Amino acid sequence: MKRFVSWAIALVAAWLSLTGVAQAADLDNGAKIFNANCAACHAGGRNVVNAAKTLQKDALAQFGMNSVEAIKKQVTNGNGAMPAFGGKLSADDIEDVANYVLSKSEAGW
Repeated sequence: MKRFVSWAIALVAAWLSLTGVAQAADLDNGAKIFNANCAACHAGGRNVVNAAKTLQKDALAQFGMNSVEAIKKQVTNGNGAMPAFGGKLSADDIEDVANYVLSKSEAGW
């Protein structure tokens, strides 16, 4: 039985390493990406183009942007006045900035 458990653990570990399980977000990198690409319109969690659609926690929830996946989609593809950054930023950078935005919204900017 011990042999089977050891084999199963090794198999699961190998599978996880091959599937690219997500690494923890780099919030410091997210801050750098945000400051270089987003802060012109979203400094302090505001929105200079559409004052109602801020990056504040309640506004993100109201507009369905209160998840990493939703923010990643918005940053990657753009929408309305917001440009798409998918051709400019790497997937890792977009992941980091999405996590940064959510963490800042939770903290109240």
